[in-house]
Amino acid sequence: MKIKMIASDMDDTLLNNERKISPRNLAAIKKALAAGIVFTFATGRMYRSIKPFAEQLQLDVPLIAYNGALVKGALSEKVYVRKPMQLQTALDALSYCKEKNYYVQVYIDDELLVKEENEYSRMYSRISGVPTTAVGEAVYHITKAPYKLLLMTESCDFAAAWQDVANRFDRRIDVTSSKDNFLELMEPAVNKWVAVKELAETFGIKPDEIMCIGDSNNDISMIANAGIGVAVANAKPQVQQAAKLITASNDNDGVALAIENILTMQAEINLQ
Repeated sequence: MKIKMIASDMDDTLLNNERKISPRNLAAIKKALAAGIVFTFATGRMYRSIKPFAEQLQLDVPLIAYNGALVKGALSEKVYVRKPMQLQTALDALSYCKEKNYYVQVYIDDELLVKEENEYSRMYSRISGVPTTAVGEAVYHITKAPYKLLLMTESCDFAAAWQDVANRFDRRIDVTSSKDNFLELMEPAVNKWVAVKELAETFGIKPDEIMCIGDSNNDISMIANAGIGVAVANAKPQVQQAAKLITASNDNDGVALAIENILTMQAEINLQ
């Protein structure tokens, strides 16, 4: 089996704790690209939040944003996949958030809408580098389908909120998370693995020729199904259980280590 494509999560995986691509990770990715391997991001982030990193790497490939709800060219900005939530489903979920008094973010046309600025919105902007737009009560009455909704709760309420949302919107919404208090609501069957696999097919790449790297719940689908699923050392236990390999942490160049090992292995095979 030869790895021909690598898809990496960003936060807490490719990005270190300063939310940067380390020099070693950068060098490893460039070596993979030079070896003819397709490299892309597969993230819950907005497209506009990941495009600067793609430009840094000079990636001329589609990028997987919003957990797969949008796949869009890094340089061309061509839209390959667009799978927003059904508008009525989103409105019902927003009504639920208002009823429960949950903080919610709405992602429409790569814009980030909130009811009002608060500690949650400011924290998210620091992480993503994207400003929020406060629209008041209009956030509950959107007129266009969003790519996803993101709820934030206190950590002690998170598990109960997840279960409640999953039960109430069974088969209408897929629920996942990227951080301990980030509850991400997607259109059913939208996940990173579906997007990675569909993108790989456009390059003629098979599932067992893909390596996926991640750390959180929204990475499990791609880690469990890829030819080589890799969890960073700081990944959640359930993510590590789904992985075939465990690499170093995001703050210790775990992505670079995984790529370097693959490149070394494939070079040795070529020499045989």
